[in-house]
Amino acid sequence: MSELNEKGICLLKLLADGKFHSGETIGLALGVSRTSVNNYIKALQSIGIDIYKVKGKGYCCVGGIDLLDAKKIKISSQSKHVDVKQIVDSTNQYLLDKIGDIEKGHTCIAEYQLKGRGRRGRTWVSPFASHLYFSFYWRFDSGIDRLSGLSLLVGIATVNALEKMGIQGVGLKWPNDIYYQNKKLAGILIELNAQATEACHCVIGIGINVRMSQEQGALIDQPWIDLNSLGTKQIDRNELSAYLILELERLLSEYEQHGLKPYLARWFNLDCFLNKEVNVLLADTVQTGVCRGVNE
Repeated sequence: MSELNEKGICLLKLLADGKFHSGETIGLALGVSRTSVNNYIKALQSIGIDIYKVKGKGYCCVGGIDLLDAKKIKISSQSKHVDVKQIVDSTNQYLLDKIGDIEKGHTCIAEYQLKGRGRRGRTWVSPFASHLYFSFYWRFDSGIDRLSGLSLLVGIATVNALEKMGIQGVGLKWPNDIYYQNKKLAGILIELNAQATEACHCVIGIGINVRMSQEQGALIDQPWIDLNSLGTKQIDRNELSAYLILELERLLSEYEQHGLKPYLARWFNLDCFLNKEVNVLLADTVQTGVCRGVNE
């Protein structure tokens, strides 16, 4: 499935309120038979939407669905270049394929990724409308040489955005993970397109766990946590997306001029492994030592 069709979108919006809807009501809204309704329900379930049926009441989407809204994100972030997609292979690849035709700050956010990826070729679990799958394009005219600390800066920008959402106590793990109480909350994947003497095209991918079901969580091979388990307030992914855009634009503009040095103190405050014994994995070898932070 590369994209929901018109009837799939209609069903999605109908179920987004979290209330029960009978098969008859859905069939009338979509203009299809009861058998076709069941097929559309199965299609939504196949991309991770938790829909269940109760005899005599109909179908219900557990907890409702908080859908992404490009218009809201554009208004809040003051950005003209926000693409919200229902289904893509990956948000990073979406922007990588458009390099040369997009401007700095162009953002792609998806409800679902068919081939979401993390570092070292790992798969990023991407159920529909459950988490934030976010990618952001930036062009560095100074070239690739000054980008060694970029993932650290992006981590800081992500924590800044989360704090503006009222999420406190988040830490960073070198070089590209966001942790809360020793559990992974988010990850960063940066992909570059550059030649040694030319401008560097950079796509910054950020994946944040927002609402993880136990079934989805069982597919992850490390301790994890999601934003909804950190408080009673439901996370608005549109608001979080806007804060990420604002923070990335601000910090990346400053980084181009001044490098990582102005942010070292902030990094040290957020480094959740500082002065702790760690294992550094280098290809097939493991080096043990004490984490003392980073330099400029």
